[in-house]
Amino acid sequence: MEIILKKDVQNLGYKNDIVNVKTGYAVNYLIPQGFASLATESAKKVLAENLRQQAHKEAKLVADAEALAAKLSAVEIVIPAKVGEKGKIYGSVTAAQIAEALEAKGLATDKKDITVPSIKELGSYEATVKCYKAIAGTVKVTVVDEKPAEQPAE
Repeated sequence: MEIILKKDVQNLGYKNDIVNVKTGYAVNYLIPQGFASLATESAKKVLAENLRQQAHKEAKLVADAEALAAKLSAVEIVIPAKVGEKGKIYGSVTAAQIAEALEAKGLATDKKDITVPSIKELGSYEATVKCYKAIAGTVKVTVVDEKPAEQPAE
């Protein structure tokens, strides 16, 4: 019996796959559980149209993500931090601080999508921002002292 999977089924296939299974498996388990539907001619046509539209939307999302990744690569953000002795900062620079700095530059990102190395000293670092699935951009992060060095009095 030919069916269209509505969800991923282990050892059978992925969502929107058309697979052949035994009639009893389809009628008694897959269809009642909502994992599949019958693969009639009209259902196949609807699936083909949905996949075509989905591919178009996916292409747009990928293009937008690649454009965002290119913008992120060109951006350098500066984060001021309180510094103790020997150039070590109090605490560390977090993904939330980087997301806030990117927001100020007009690049909206979620802090959950930002991967930050352990930043505990002054200097330059690179953070990775996930834009979409496998597309990611890197942002240059420079950590500087919150207050400039004191000028000698004249």
